[in-house]
Amino acid sequence: MSEPGEQSRGKLTRGSIRGHLVTQTVPMIIGVAAIMSIGLVDAYFIGKLGSAELAAISFIFPISVALTSLGVGLMVGINSVIARALGAGNEEEAARRASVGVVFSIAVGIAIGLTLYMLLDPLFSLMQAEADILPLIRTYMQPFALGFPLLMTIMGLNGVLRGQGEAKKTSIVSISYAAANWVLDPILITGAFGIEGLGIVGAAYATLAGWAVGIAMGYFLLARTALPFDLTYLREANVWHSVRSITKVAAPASFSNAINPIGLSVLTALVAIEGSAAVAGFGAAGRLQSFAVVPLLALSGAIGGIVGQNWGAGQADRSRRAARYAGGFCIVYGLTIAVILTTLSDMFAGLFSENPTVIEQFNAYLAIAAWGYAGYGLLIVGNGALNAVDKAGWALAQSVARVFLVMLPAAWLLRGRWGADAIYAGELFANLAGGALAAGIVWFILRRGPKGEEAPANRDLSAEPAE
Repeated sequence: MSEPGEQSRGKLTRGSIRGHLVTQTVPMIIGVAAIMSIGLVDAYFIGKLGSAELAAISFIFPISVALTSLGVGLMVGINSVIARALGAGNEEEAARRASVGVVFSIAVGIAIGLTLYMLLDPLFSLMQAEADILPLIRTYMQPFALGFPLLMTIMGLNGVLRGQGEAKKTSIVSISYAAANWVLDPILITGAFGIEGLGIVGAAYATLAGWAVGIAMGYFLLARTALPFDLTYLREANVWHSVRSITKVAAPASFSNAINPIGLSVLTALVAIEGSAAVAGFGAAGRLQSFAVVPLLALSGAIGGIVGQNWGAGQADRSRRAARYAGGFCIVYGLTIAVILTTLSDMFAGLFSENPTVIEQFNAYLAIAAWGYAGYGLLIVGNGALNAVDKAGWALAQSVARVFLVMLPAAWLLRGRWGADAIYAGELFANLAGGALAAGIVWFILRRGPKGEEAPANRDLSAEPAE
């Protein structure tokens, strides 16, 4: 029988932890796969335009991922404060934070989009983009930057859905804007049905249209939850307090999520020394990698609601159990997908290009970097758990250490001897070290309850509660 007030808490505070991990992660796998497929579909059709266009999108990729990561961090912040409020049984506060979070997301999107628009040329020149590729980059990034607030709106809506444990609804939002992109890409990039393609800028327009569809779907689904978007809550809310609570998690989480693509941007600049074909191969392999780690990305998103609600409810043992099961999955899946990708790398490379140099770099990257995917999974899932318990500073610290103390120094120091392989090895070393560090930090933080009490040494944390 439920304890008094238990039914007012989040639904993830009751029932099987393993069951919640499955029911929250599987829909997110579908949603994240849909999002990641956008990059693959873009690369496929842009690759048909030529190697220069493929190189341009390879320069764009880490920047777009970094910007999206800022949005993901904001989504994580909204998710965290809502999940903990629901876990504590305070639904009214959760509702106020939800509406403030969506409006705050839009405001942040406008600020970032305008800043990006003004800094396009200096940014990509710093990344060593060649003069003939810069116009292609600019053509894509100008509409992308102006439309960026649309993506941030989606992040705000999804943050509210995730905090409630509505993984299925979150996935529907993602699938809706990905599907719009799938349909529009061939029409707007290369042309179809008698419509002349627009080239690389067509990919940007397809993305913006997809975001608009996602917003419509997100608002529709959110209106059917316990925490609909309602501007009247803004009058009742302590807006500054809500924004500060969200930002306390979102700011470090955003930088934590953005650090990896920032590091990837630096690696791309180093690869660019080897030529545009090397950049194209590196970028195409990175797109495939992003799709391959979808289950790990989905799990890192799902873990937040589960850990956060149980942490807010004072059930630290359930939070620990969720983290342990998730870590085991990261190791098994990461090693399995590494075997698959390295075995079939020639086949995957042929999907993106017929250029021998591009294919060579594609294969070289997977042969080295794929063996670090398990460690990468431990890192991002660990970050998700830490963000959920209001320890985003720890997540940021370990992400900074991974990139700036391991990845970039290793790539730079070995580059003269190993060439491009040193860059791929730097990523491998960083993922292995980052995964080990994350596992240790999460164990240290979660072994203490929300108030810092030490977990009883003789307590059995593996037994599942009654269903």
